[in-house]
Amino acid sequence: MSDAPTRDKNTPVTPVTPTAATDPAAPVPAASPTGRARRGLSRPVAFASIAAVFILFMAASSAPSPLYVIYQQEWSFSATTLTSVFAVYVAGMIAALLVLGALSDHIGRRPVLATAIALEAVAMVLFIVAGDVSILLTARFVQGIATGAAMTTLGATLVDLNPPHAPHRAGVITGAAPTFGLGLGALGCGVLAQYGPHPTRLVYVLLLAGVVLAGLLVALLPETAQRRPGAARSLRPRLGVAPRLRSDLIALVPILVASWALGGLYLSLGPSVAANLFGLSSHVIGGLVVTLLCGPASVTVFLLRGWPTERTLALAAGLLLGGTAVGLAGVQEHSLTMAAVGTAIAGVGFGGSALASFGTLARIAEPAERGELFAVAFVISYLAFSIPAVVAGFAATNVGLHETSVVYSAAVIAFSALALAAQWLRTARARNDDRRDRIAGIQDW
Repeated sequence: MSDAPTRDKNTPVTPVTPTAATDPAAPVPAASPTGRARRGLSRPVAFASIAAVFILFMAASSAPSPLYVIYQQEWSFSATTLTSVFAVYVAGMIAALLVLGALSDHIGRRPVLATAIALEAVAMVLFIVAGDVSILLTARFVQGIATGAAMTTLGATLVDLNPPHAPHRAGVITGAAPTFGLGLGALGCGVLAQYGPHPTRLVYVLLLAGVVLAGLLVALLPETAQRRPGAARSLRPRLGVAPRLRSDLIALVPILVASWALGGLYLSLGPSVAANLFGLSSHVIGGLVVTLLCGPASVTVFLLRGWPTERTLALAAGLLLGGTAVGLAGVQEHSLTMAAVGTAIAGVGFGGSALASFGTLARIAEPAERGELFAVAFVISYLAFSIPAVVAGFAATNVGLHETSVVYSAAVIAFSALALAAQWLRTARARNDDRRDRIAGIQDW
């Protein structure tokens, strides 16, 4: 028998969220040091505010993508340097996930979020004053730390605040916010860079204003996690998952790798592919390249939110495989239409994988496990997001952008096929377990 929780194969991807009314262990807003309850945002408003902050962080993380071409022109650096700028962001994020991923489970959500927002503000200021690659690298690294500290805490807070009448909502938002934010940030930045003044600064000024507003919202947020001992111990870099959760997480690894590796390619080299292989140099097009992947992903999360987990995962893997193959054919044939259609199809797969993966994790984890489990899942996702992109940047400089795109796409197709196989094996194992349980029940009777 698997050590994973027993679930029917047709269970929708809807996280079960304990509430104070149904579970004495469910988190409730913390009291102030004086013993009186803190006044602040109501739970529905707090939930919406945290969702907005989640989207803001992700939008800020993708905002530099359409600007990479401008930075390259102004500062004359290679594709290797370009992907290094992208990689230091992910390095900072992973460092924060490893060190701070479980901290909010011990000291509360609000202190971690406040620190992350302060660091994000510092990063925006560095972007505004950046005059060379070194400042850009520093800004991206600080932004990575801020985003890594925020992401697991935001995901856990959404689950804490999830309304009882809509138990699936936190999983849907956790799955949709990354892709929606990435697409919104890239497209918005592309439009501002093309038509607004000061293309490498204006977007960061606007984002800084949003970060300040996010800080005000968090100041009014009810605390949803009870303090518990072990905060210092939780800062030791480690990746830990409760044994009962491991089989569920391992089964999700192939599709996490396939989807986030594809996202890493689009955010790091996507605008360069559009400019160099298709002759599309508009900054709006650079943003659209990312949005064409992330936009369908966000819509898919909402459309498929009631689907069974296994069906969603299988569909997502198939669409990632098929969409990437169509996009690869477009690159090979120099067909912009095929490349765009393939990107949109793969985007639907990206959204389905995010919904099923993070929806499953939100459902199976207990309140005290959420921060750590989300940290592990995000580390896996962002390793896939960054390492292949850095290798691709080096290859693009030394081999060529076209050849690199072909090999990268083939690797995504291979991992998508592996995800399909993993899902088939998992479903077959669940059926065998059900059959064995029925036989045992008949024999006992």
